[in-house]
Amino acid sequence: MAIAKAERLMNLALCLLGTRRPLSKRELRESIEAYLEAGSDDSFNRMFERDKDDLRELGLVIETVENLDAEVGYLARRDSNRLPPITLDAEEAAALGLAAKVWQQARLAGAASGALQKLRAAGLPEDVDPYEAHGALEPRIPVHEAAFEPLMLACRDRRPVAFEYRKATAAHPETRTVEPWALECWRGHWYLAGFDRDRSAERVFRLSRITGKVRSRAGRFTAPVPDVVTVRETVAGWAGESADRSARIRLRTGSGYPLRAKATAVRELGGGWDELEIPYGHGLDAWLVEFGPDVVVLEPAELRADVVDRLRAVAKG
Repeated sequence: MAIAKAERLMNLALCLLGTRRPLSKRELRESIEAYLEAGSDDSFNRMFERDKDDLRELGLVIETVENLDAEVGYLARRDSNRLPPITLDAEEAAALGLAAKVWQQARLAGAASGALQKLRAAGLPEDVDPYEAHGALEPRIPVHEAAFEPLMLACRDRRPVAFEYRKATAAHPETRTVEPWALECWRGHWYLAGFDRDRSAERVFRLSRITGKVRSRAGRFTAPVPDVVTVRETVAGWAGESADRSARIRLRTGSGYPLRAKATAVRELGGGWDELEIPYGHGLDAWLVEFGPDVVVLEPAELRADVVDRLRAVAKG
């Protein structure tokens, strides 16, 4: 079974690398004997999708292209799947080793280890152990959201996606179609930056608010990808990191630790409440709404009004 699968993957890779135009599923099925022997169309489709995902996990960059007849085709361009000669010194190898260790508790562990093996094949010195240097350091990035892996692959492969997303001010999720650019972790949460086709504008999405499965969409990106994607700066603006004013809020005792961490002053009020002074910038109202009944805005008046409006919108559904 293992030999048969390896041969099937090799044949599929050769087909995708050897073609000058995108090949449809039908053409690939007719070109590979193992696919011809599939008992049904459903069996072939499942086999093909697994094989395609396996090749991508091995590092093959497979493009999905839609022609004028809306037929989807696949190809792997040689220039996108060729590594130039690579020379790394000990410090560069150590940095790569630390980066790989970040993912050892996630499903990307295999991909990280495989990447280091490919770098060895491309010129990483055999006497350099990327995992040995700075061995006392154990970097970890938490990845709990199910949407992370499909979005990471979509960013890598430049594939549009669709998902159900619930905004902080909405009672129900709505479908968003996005051209994903980059993923970034900020304050323990993962965020996706990309081009929102429905709104024809750049948007940033918090992964924990994505519900259901992330679905791939055919076709190429319609908007240019910027050279620099400022995910953290955007989220920091939401959270009041770029604040030039202060706000006073009441916060229920024992809750709202992210707000307490940002507070410039805290005063106990008694009765299960504290009064905090926090930086006030663009987007603070949306952040405060997430804490629900545990937060009461005291001043300024415009911030209080914005929070009340958002809460009313949520209540109306």
